[in-house]
Amino acid sequence: MRTNKFVFNMIALLVAASFVLTACGGQSEGPASSDDPLVKAAQAEGMLTTIALPHDWCNYGEVIETFKAKYGIEVNELNPDAGSGDEIEAIKANMDNKGPQAPDVVDVGFSFGEPNKDLFMAYKVSTWDSIPGEAKSADGYWYGDYYGVMAFLVNTDVQPDVPQDWADLLDPKYKGQVALSGDPRTSNQAIQAVEAAALANGGSLDDSQMGLEYFADLNASGNLIPLIANNGLVAKGEIPVRITWDYNALSAIDSFEGNPAATVVIPQTGKFAGMYVQAISAYAPHPNAAKLWMEFLYSDEGQLLWMKGYCHPVREADMRARGVIPADLAAKLPDVTGAVFPTADQLITAKDLITKNWDSVVGADIKKAE
Repeated sequence: MRTNKFVFNMIALLVAASFVLTACGGQSEGPASSDDPLVKAAQAEGMLTTIALPHDWCNYGEVIETFKAKYGIEVNELNPDAGSGDEIEAIKANMDNKGPQAPDVVDVGFSFGEPNKDLFMAYKVSTWDSIPGEAKSADGYWYGDYYGVMAFLVNTDVQPDVPQDWADLLDPKYKGQVALSGDPRTSNQAIQAVEAAALANGGSLDDSQMGLEYFADLNASGNLIPLIANNGLVAKGEIPVRITWDYNALSAIDSFEGNPAATVVIPQTGKFAGMYVQAISAYAPHPNAAKLWMEFLYSDEGQLLWMKGYCHPVREADMRARGVIPADLAAKLPDVTGAVFPTADQLITAKDLITKNWDSVVGADIKKAE
């Protein structure tokens, strides 16, 4: 695997012009005509099976409903709260089964892309040239979709003393109040939270051991809740502080509508940016619907729908250069200046370290709430 530094820092809201963009023009609405061969083939299949797409994650609820309405294709949604590792295992478990539990497409962490390319189908969307080269497999097996920065979502009705940095979470005032948004043994989001904590505690993108040590301290202090956090648990006050991507936290604020009061904090240190990637299963029961889904997601329309959910879409620089992003939508995204992007190799190394050593170093069995 190449070890090129992942510098297509899409925080570059102010330096989009620094990207060398191919004037592909973008496909603003995705395939629309029922006479389009791909649309006809997908509609003949009649269904798309997704996995691990919570409706409040990156505005996927509206994304899915728009796709269904646009193309008249049913969407079978598997296990919305699954992690990236679960998605890969779902493909493996259904390699010989074209039934309803076999996913057509996956949305996984960046480090899950290249190592699992043998499980994916090569397909280049029509807007391929406007996806930065560092964010895609050269042969089309996977491609970046969006990124976020690790943040704290805080229910201020329960905890009015808002933590501003990772070190603050160790304070006794947060006893039994802090939770991750996944199991670090399988969840990309949780793994990268450990990586972010490492950066804030003397570690580096090349060595996440200090992140494990940090969570060991958080667990020993009693501050870490061994549950997978979600916005519902934050709203109920059962998890006052959720460690999550900024786009999940910001969409939660919208959904709360002031009840409870809540805020989002980008930590002062350990600003960690995480990219996710899309891929089509090589064993997809509905391969044409999967290709149509990708065309929709990577059209301007699909990219703007992700942006409505506070995600930075992968084609953002191209769209800004062409002036197709509404000003009010662009202004919704938070200032994440200073966030760092790991390389694919750094992510894979960290994932291996964290998944293998979480139990022995931290010892917290993170489970889904019943």
